[in-house]
Amino acid sequence: MPERPKGRTIVIGAGKASAAMAQAFESACPWPVEGLVVTRYGYAVPCKHIEIVEASHPVPDRAGHNAARRLLELVSNLTEDDLVVCLISGGGSSLLPLPLAGVSLEDKQAINRALLKSGATITEMNCVRRHLSAIKGGRLAAACRPAPVFNLLLSDVPGDDPIDIASGPTVADPTTCEDALGIIRRYGIEVPEHVMAVLATESAETIKPDSPQLPNLHTTMVATPRMALEAAAKVARDAGIPVHMLGDAIEGESRDVGLVLGAIALEAANHQRPFRPPCILLSGGETTVTVRGTGRGGRNVEFLLSLALTLHGHPTIYALAGDTDGVDGQEEIAGAVITPDTLQRARALGMRPKDALNNNDGHGFFEALGDSVVTGPTLTNVNDFRAILIAY
Repeated sequence: MPERPKGRTIVIGAGKASAAMAQAFESACPWPVEGLVVTRYGYAVPCKHIEIVEASHPVPDRAGHNAARRLLELVSNLTEDDLVVCLISGGGSSLLPLPLAGVSLEDKQAINRALLKSGATITEMNCVRRHLSAIKGGRLAAACRPAPVFNLLLSDVPGDDPIDIASGPTVADPTTCEDALGIIRRYGIEVPEHVMAVLATESAETIKPDSPQLPNLHTTMVATPRMALEAAAKVARDAGIPVHMLGDAIEGESRDVGLVLGAIALEAANHQRPFRPPCILLSGGETTVTVRGTGRGGRNVEFLLSLALTLHGHPTIYALAGDTDGVDGQEEIAGAVITPDTLQRARALGMRPKDALNNNDGHGFFEALGDSVVTGPTLTNVNDFRAILIAY
């Protein structure tokens, strides 16, 4: 907890976990607070003194636009005796869609959709997003000055870099407009000429680490993907099953990650190397899907479908993968499970697993089998979770 200020304590925030974070902070804080946070539709929880607003994710909407404008107004005209507590978690990029002058909300919606389909990493997507934003890339922090800002962040990004969590509204940004333009060119993302013109101006540049516009900042990570993996590892070890961590920051195409992890699992199951069964292989991070088909996505089910095809129904290998926020892609489905008979059951239903993978239709595939994992809103977000069980 921060020290109690002489003046007001303003709580602001955005992300899929922001409402739950606000509730926790409000209950733990022994002095009066006020504020506003924005979360995904369905992710609100009640608070006594902090207003909760819901908006759209992953494609932004007008509710998020209005909430972002209100956040900026809320932190204007503060003094050095006040304190801003900022609660940020993954999803905040879409939930705070306040475009720069010359860029419309419709422009941001279209660019966001294109980024989601492009195969760009979350770091690359957020670089473009914050250079088109009037609130991200440190701009919200600058609006708080001279009040100090106490950041409490819940990471959903590989490497836990604060600038990539919700596109860093209250931290300095070392990237440039030229970096954003390079990403747009690299992935062939269609961007209107007037938006490209904005990116070529000084107004699109974000707040840099040495900027005098920044207030006094204090940043703490509340939870990270590695913490989730370590908690899962403890559950497995308590059950007597050895665990091997493959990393909490795995990136790349989901189907490629499925191939690689599948090869490792087969080597362990068939040759007892590099790991001896029984064991569980845990990993996290944020893979990507370059959408070429007309299916329903998302990245965890695409990983699992690729993994199942790689395993060819191996009799001792099982797997689960899902997004810890309960939403894989744009579906209200966290992920799915695969078992040794996944492919056999699918083919008995007349399904063609390879065709489903090529059509980016992991959700359709696992839903037809009844193997989807549906959690509902988890009120948290520490990115993807993958577990592969190699039995005797």
